[in-house]
Amino acid sequence: MSQEGYDHATVEERWQEAWEDADVYHVPDDADDPTYVLGMYPYPSGKLHMGHVRNYTITDAYARYRRMRGDDVLHPMGWDAFGLPAENAAKERDTNPRDWTFDCIDTMRGQMKSMGFGYDWDREVTTCTPEYYRWNQWLFRRFHEAGLVERRDAEVNWCPSCETVLADEQVEGDAELCWRCDTPVETRELDQWFLKITEYADELLEAIDELEGWPDSVRQMQRNWIGRQYGSEVDFEVEGHGPVTAFTTRIDTIHGATFFAVAPDHPIAEELAAEDDDVRRFIEEEADPDGDEPNGVETGLTATNPVTGEEIPVYVADFVLSDVGTGALMAVPGHDERDHAFATKKGVEIRPVIAPEPDDWDGETVPDAPDVTEEAFTEDGVVIDSGEYTGLDSETARERITEDTEGASEATQYRLRDWGISRQRYWGTPIPIVNCDDCGAVPVPDEDLPVELPEFINTTGNPLDAADEWQATTCPECGGPATRETDTMDTFVDSSWYFLRYVSPDLTDAPFDRERANDWMPVDQYVGGIEHAVMHLLYSRFFTKVLADEEGLDHREPFTNLLAQGMVQLEGEKMSKSKGNVVSPQRIVDEYGADTARLFMMEAAQPERDFDWSEEGVRSTHRFLTRLSDLVEAYAAGEVATAGDDADRDEIDDYVADETDAAVAIAGAEYDDLTFNVALREAQELVRTLRSYREAAEPHPAVFERGLDVAVRLLAPVAPHLAEELWETLGRDGFVAEAEWPTASVDRDTVERRRRLVANTREDVRDIVDVAGIEDPERIDVVIAPDWKYDALQIAIDSDADNLISELMAESHIRERGDDAASYGQDLQANREALRETLDGDAEYDALRAAAWLIEREFDAPVRVERAADADEGVVSKAEPGRPAIDIVE
Repeated sequence: MSQEGYDHATVEERWQEAWEDADVYHVPDDADDPTYVLGMYPYPSGKLHMGHVRNYTITDAYARYRRMRGDDVLHPMGWDAFGLPAENAAKERDTNPRDWTFDCIDTMRGQMKSMGFGYDWDREVTTCTPEYYRWNQWLFRRFHEAGLVERRDAEVNWCPSCETVLADEQVEGDAELCWRCDTPVETRELDQWFLKITEYADELLEAIDELEGWPDSVRQMQRNWIGRQYGSEVDFEVEGHGPVTAFTTRIDTIHGATFFAVAPDHPIAEELAAEDDDVRRFIEEEADPDGDEPNGVETGLTATNPVTGEEIPVYVADFVLSDVGTGALMAVPGHDERDHAFATKKGVEIRPVIAPEPDDWDGETVPDAPDVTEEAFTEDGVVIDSGEYTGLDSETARERITEDTEGASEATQYRLRDWGISRQRYWGTPIPIVNCDDCGAVPVPDEDLPVELPEFINTTGNPLDAADEWQATTCPECGGPATRETDTMDTFVDSSWYFLRYVSPDLTDAPFDRERANDWMPVDQYVGGIEHAVMHLLYSRFFTKVLADEEGLDHREPFTNLLAQGMVQLEGEKMSKSKGNVVSPQRIVDEYGADTARLFMMEAAQPERDFDWSEEGVRSTHRFLTRLSDLVEAYAAGEVATAGDDADRDEIDDYVADETDAAVAIAGAEYDDLTFNVALREAQELVRTLRSYREAAEPHPAVFERGLDVAVRLLAPVAPHLAEELWETLGRDGFVAEAEWPTASVDRDTVERRRRLVANTREDVRDIVDVAGIEDPERIDVVIAPDWKYDALQIAIDSDADNLISELMAESHIRERGDDAASYGQDLQANREALRETLDGDAEYDALRAAAWLIEREFDAPVRVERAADADEGVVSKAEPGRPAIDIVE
């Protein structure tokens, strides 16, 4: 062993080859309900970054842990291989997207293998191959047959740099930038293909409550994106334009409507722009939906309130959006913050018609109007100044006004819009449609799938528009001349079902084996970035529900448990090439080894939290692995002096044996919860305990070897290469990757009570030594509390009686302790909220005797642990359960 550490390069290469030769991570097709562990597959950009390494270390560690627990584990990997970056890269390099993509895949696959990720590579999928995207096209046909596909003109998000349409979810931030290139997004009218996700809006929303294994933040993001609102639709008669429908969730405030507003692209606004220069100028030059303040222009038109008959002015306003509600709204500045800001700016009346409901409201007295001069009152309350509806509560008023108003009706609106999947680019799945002058848009028959991409043409715009020979085809219905659709599918189609393809990646007559999918799905543990909380996860849920309805899939949700891992940062900032703060995973592997990188990432923070990369932290982790390796090798070489047999175990041996069991009990529970940092802390503390054990005494051979065995197994999911090396060094058979997870003879609660007892006792000794100024103690006595105090504590914990003292004194063995019992009872009464379980007296005695050597080493003084019956009464009176009395003899 060199001073620089173990030979990680040799160790890692050796065991990676051994795992591959033994096919350790292969899951047979006839496996019975394997545990499905999955990381979101990557886009093949050419190099792994630290976010990849963290994501895939999480899934790999969990998969390895479950395998050691005895599960058959499905842990596959694939490539989200279509997409505009590959097309752009090919144009820049004068190559083609396919070659560039597969070169990147080869590089990243090699890097993943160098990290020791235990994937079943036999199940690898690559979405840009015809063998995969054929099934995108097949699924498009199934959606089409189910009435879930529609082609229509639509206003779309257009990236002028990427020259393609973007989904709403791909437009980022208040500045509305392209998620790929940060170019400001424009709007265009284009003929587009849509998947009708809105048909499933209610189920997608309501099923969120059942996703108990998902982070609350992700569930809320999906709720917000679907954005269901219950309200009313009501018609306002607009001068010269007939009835215009507005959607409102607060029809109870209709008497306070003081203006009417339409979106800049509403038909009325567009008609007015053709004849009114002020309206045209506002729409073309001033309207800014993302501006800090709402803005608008008065049209000179009026709208008639259907309830009051009042005529109110009509504005074109940029805070009204055509894709929210109906693109028109009644504005009630007294009870809506946005309307209030606009009315204040434009000098429109602000009229209160809802008052806060008084705490002592009798249901009849009408409360006073609130002051809405400075801000709107936006809560429900009591209707005021609203004719026959005055005095009603808001909810009742909403029901009554909707019922009473001609043309009004209850309505539900959604923020969610149908999913536009058309993309004007080459490197994607061709949409399987041919356009015939006689028959219209005709789906390509299943037997003619896949519609494969032609050779790449390096041109501006969509290269498929230049592929004349490929476009020319015949109509499947009439046999006449037709042209192929040149739009390709959004790549989120690929990722909306890829997890199903892994169950049967080579199947040639269906996208997935239905029976196997029903057995193996849903994914038990899914891991990926929070940035996919809306797009990918929502679309995957949509696809799964459609496949349940149309293709006999038994499951309606794809992922049981979801972990959204945090970012890897450097000095508080996200790593990025543009900031020049990227740490290369390959450099870390070359310099310190994959196990060091994996272990540092997993011990640095909980997986869902961001954390800062630290070079010193990496070096410290490497030193720990080196110390562990040295310790195991020294023991295997007979360099650790041991003594005794099972009959000769002493208190130190018992302490180490107990701590070994404790590490198993806690680490297993933390691995179950994916809190790897806590599990790894247990493994590292165990190694430190074993090193101290070696220094303090001649270890018991069975205790010491079991400690090493357990430490290696606890670290195996995260540092698998060195764990395999040390497993072999210890003389164990087979792979540690296939070894059984260790078992413990103690539960976690007992472990935590025992550790708390020992830690508190050591701290109390330190405090006494410091306060008393004792430099060289002659002896330290630790005295356990008498049995009656343990009984009193348990009674206090279990009791809900107001007078605890009386309940304690009802017990004769406590009552006979007289003043001592009364005093202790008063302490328990005063601290009832903070009371917690402790070990019993015998267990405390055993635990402190086993840990006495730690105190002896720290203070270089003998330690005597005594029961209450054997100690001085004056010392015993100070002892309490979980807090023994300390007497230090100078």
